[in-house]
Amino acid sequence: MMNDFENVEKKENEIFSKVLRAGKRTYFFDVRETKAGDYYLTITESKKNISEDGALGFKKFKIYLYKEDFKNFKDIFEETTSFIIKETGEKVISERHRDDFHLQTEENKNNANSANISNYTNVNFDDI
Repeated sequence: MMNDFENVEKKENEIFSKVLRAGKRTYFFDVRETKAGDYYLTITESKKNISEDGALGFKKFKIYLYKEDFKNFKDIFEETTSFIIKETGEKVISERHRDDFHLQTEENKNNANSANISNYTNVNFDDI
């Protein structure tokens, strides 16, 4: 589910960690410690990736966020997300991002195949 956070085992120099699984993406929020003993946040987006040779891997994109930027980041994040919700509402429009997307596409394929078959006229070759 899109709002489920999980605790994960701490890695070296991690102070606190949360995971958000969101469909095909996973977001990691990790508090880490600098050599000077100060804290910063890393946000990592991880997506499954299949290479051209068929090997399964993960693409990862990371943001480093330092305390001096927290307030401005939070303010702009809240402003932009509020704008999106105000303009488009909370409902997810893209079918691709719905939890039941794969089930629906299979149903649509089956229904389309049934419709195509029912469009044919029964012909008895003895009538020709």
